[in-house]
Amino acid sequence: MDIKPYFQIARFDHWFKNVFVLPGMVVAIYAQPELISVAAIWHLILALVAVGFVASSNYVINEVLDAPKDALHPVKKNRPVPSGQINVRIAYGEWLLLAVIGLLLSVPLGLEFFLTNLSLWIMGCFYNIPPIRTKDQPYLDVLSESVNNPLRLLMGWYSTGIAVIPPVSLVAAYWMVGAFFMAVKRFAEYRRINDPETARQYRSSFSHYNQERLLVSITYYGCAFGLFFGIFLVRYRIELILSIPLIAGFIAWYIHLGFKEDSPAQYPEKLYQQTGFLVYAILTVMTTIALLFINVPGLETLFAPTIPVQ
Repeated sequence: MDIKPYFQIARFDHWFKNVFVLPGMVVAIYAQPELISVAAIWHLILALVAVGFVASSNYVINEVLDAPKDALHPVKKNRPVPSGQINVRIAYGEWLLLAVIGLLLSVPLGLEFFLTNLSLWIMGCFYNIPPIRTKDQPYLDVLSESVNNPLRLLMGWYSTGIAVIPPVSLVAAYWMVGAFFMAVKRFAEYRRINDPETARQYRSSFSHYNQERLLVSITYYGCAFGLFFGIFLVRYRIELILSIPLIAGFIAWYIHLGFKEDSPAQYPEKLYQQTGFLVYAILTVMTTIALLFINVPGLETLFAPTIPVQ
C-alpha cells in the first residue's frame, strides 16, 4: 500500500496556518510580561503540534467527503481521493487517529486549551459532515470555516497558562479577517471555474454566490475586521494606530491577488511563492508586534478626545 496519498490528504504542508496561534501568545505576553520563560517556548511548540494534528484530522474528513465534487474541479480532481488513490475506510481511521493524537497532546496545556482544540475539531465536523455541513450554506460556509482563526488565537493565548479571557474585540477582529481571507478564496475559485453551472455543481454555496455578492461580502468582512481591530487598539494599545496604513495595504494587496488569473488566493499554502506579498506581510506583522511593546510619545495626546463625553 502506498502511504504517500494518506500523508497528502492530511495536508501537513498546511500546518503553516498554525502561525495564527502566535499572536495569541504575543498578546498574552503583552498583557502579562511575567509569562516570558523557557517553558513558554516549549508550551508554544506543543500547542502548534497539537493544533496541527487536529487541523490535519479536519483536512482528512474534508478530502473524503468533498471527493465527489472535487472530481468536477479542473485542479482538485487530481487529489488522492477523487483520483482513486485512497481506501476510504482507512481514511476514516486516519481522521479519528489524528484527532486523538492532537487532543491527547492538548491535555498538558490545560483544560481551556484542550476544550478550544476540541472545538476546532467539532467545527471541522460541522463544516464537513451532513446533515449540518455548513460548507454548503452561503455565508455560513465562510463564517464557520473562518472561526478556526479565533480558535487558534485562543489556543495561543491559553498555551501561556494565562487565566483571563482575551479581549473580545481582538477575537472578533481575528474572526473577521479570517472570513475576509476565505471570501477572497471563494471569489477566486468562482472566477477560476468561470461557469455558473459548473460552479454550482462543484460547491453548493455557489448556487447563491456570484461575483457581486462575493465582493460585497469581502467588503463587509474587511470593514468589520478594521472596526473591531480599531476598538482593540483604542482600548488597549494606541501605538497600534501606526500599523493601520500597513494593514490597509495588506488587505488591498490580498484583494488584488484574488483578481489574478488562477489566483494564488485559492491555495493559501502556496502564497509563499508571491515573494513581494510575503515580504510585505512579514513587515506588517513584525511592525504590529513591535508596536505592542514600543511606546511612541505624543500619540495619547494627539488622539485624545477633543469633545466632551457625557
